[in-house]
Amino acid sequence: MSRIRSFLAGLAIAAMVAVAGLAVSASMTTTGLAQERPMKLPVDPDPLLVTTSKGEVEFRIEIADEPDQRAMGLMYRKDLPNDEGMLFVFEQTQPVGFWMKNTPLPLDLLFIGTDGKVRDILPGVPFSEAVIAPAEPVRFVLELKAGTAEKSGIKVGDQMRHPAIQEAPADKP
Repeated sequence: MSRIRSFLAGLAIAAMVAVAGLAVSASMTTTGLAQERPMKLPVDPDPLLVTTSKGEVEFRIEIADEPDQRAMGLMYRKDLPNDEGMLFVFEQTQPVGFWMKNTPLPLDLLFIGTDGKVRDILPGVPFSEAVIAPAEPVRFVLELKAGTAEKSGIKVGDQMRHPAIQEAPADKP
């Protein structure tokens, strides 16, 4: 009889461990799924304008100006219209680096100085963990669907205008 009790007690413990394991697994899966949802910020009412040698180009943009918004960016987004992008606004001019670990869309990253001029344009390769960084500190970064900068004629030195750029507070010394 004691063997049967030991066997049943062992089964009960194994069942409790299995149920606890399923609960932890389900919790991790639910949390993982919640983290894999793309962030969608409201589209700013003012368009971002770029003056190029081909003329003026207009983009509808979401503005990521909070640390958690900048950290999330366009991660997990599977599509982005050609005339839309995300403008990252930093508190001051600084060295910046981006990566594409959780981003399935190929992107153009346009690095912009305090004066609104494009300082560099670099590609973002989907799911890459390589750091994407310009050679100099910048104040803003505009992410667009890959190829949009070239198709629009945007080049280093072109001028961008948007209230978030023009009205940004001066850099602190």
